[in-house]
Amino acid sequence: MKRPEGFDEHAGADDRRTGPSAAADRPRKPPRPSRGAGLRAALDGVREARRGSGTPAGDEDALRGAGPARDAADGDRVVRRRGEDAVRGAAEQPAGLPELPVVDVTEDDRVVEPTAEPEPAGGPDARVDEGATPGVAPHVPSTTTPIGARVRAAETAREARVARKRRRLLERAEVRRFTRRSRHRRAAWTAAGGVVAVLVVSILVAVYSPLMALRTIEVKGTDRVDAAQVRAALSGQLGTPLARIDLDEVQQRIAGFPLIESYVTEEEPPHTLVVTVTERTPVVAVQSGRTFDLVDPAGIVVQSTTKRPGDMPVADIGRAKLGSPVFRTMTEVVLAMPEAVRAQVSGIGASTTDDVTLSMRDGSSVVWGSPDESAAKAELLAALVADHAKRSPDSKVEFDVSAPDNGIIRPRS
Repeated sequence: MKRPEGFDEHAGADDRRTGPSAAADRPRKPPRPSRGAGLRAALDGVREARRGSGTPAGDEDALRGAGPARDAADGDRVVRRRGEDAVRGAAEQPAGLPELPVVDVTEDDRVVEPTAEPEPAGGPDARVDEGATPGVAPHVPSTTTPIGARVRAAETAREARVARKRRRLLERAEVRRFTRRSRHRRAAWTAAGGVVAVLVVSILVAVYSPLMALRTIEVKGTDRVDAAQVRAALSGQLGTPLARIDLDEVQQRIAGFPLIESYVTEEEPPHTLVVTVTERTPVVAVQSGRTFDLVDPAGIVVQSTTKRPGDMPVADIGRAKLGSPVFRTMTEVVLAMPEAVRAQVSGIGASTTDDVTLSMRDGSSVVWGSPDESAAKAELLAALVADHAKRSPDSKVEFDVSAPDNGIIRPRS
């Protein structure tokens, strides 16, 4: 009779070492079956036992199984039924047959399709715990992953991928925004630096470079003053950069021309200086011997002539001097008159600043008084002259405008 695989070596060694009595008294330990050999040994032992006891062999199909189970639950039932049949067959075996070992049906001995179930703790070679029911394999619960858990895991993985992609997009956008802002800031600083550099270079060129040196002097606004003499007086500035022209020296040179009342200088890059002068304008003529000096309000003689001027009054200053308060009072009165009235005045005189008198070309006279309210007195005089011209233009009268609000026309004796 064929013995179950794995029992001959251990049993023979025990009999030779201690004898039959010691082998019978010693507690028997189930041997460690090899992977895949336990189920085959159990099937062979059951087959031999049933063959001797007359048990029908139809249950072998139930022990082997009709084929791979369709799911994990059917596999568990097949394993349990095999274990129960093995125990029942071992109990019914006839006398004289060797005792069949208890076989631990491991995870690898299942005749089922693979189902993602983990191996039991301790691996396929784990021993049966002491105190467990002999011949019955422990039930291993199914750990098949539900479909819902797989779907949730796939969804979680997909969401993680989407989150990682979104994070990468945000990081790229932030990097682009930072780099764009850096480029704008760098461009602004570059532009500002360029402007400053251009200004500095322009200033240096204007101040120190001979490219901006003075080469031409233009004089404008001259009538009585010789422009060539003015240019000659300022020729010392030629060759000097426009930004470094000595304006104090220019003023001193122009002050040598008494007919120039004021002037304005203007630099026209790259090489021109323009001088615009305002000449003095005479307002009265002062007789000096046989000549007449044309004098401006400041008492400066602008021109001298031997002929009596016909477009300005002759001032009788008496003992006063040019530029004195009496002279200034007379010039102030003349400047306050309208051009039409001034053309009719032939002479002006005053002994003090409060008794100014005028002589008209038609022989009439004007009592002006002080220079106060000269503008109002000039308007009143123009009205009185026009009224007198309508009434009796041939008669000689005296116009009294010393009181601007009460003009008087008196017949001249």
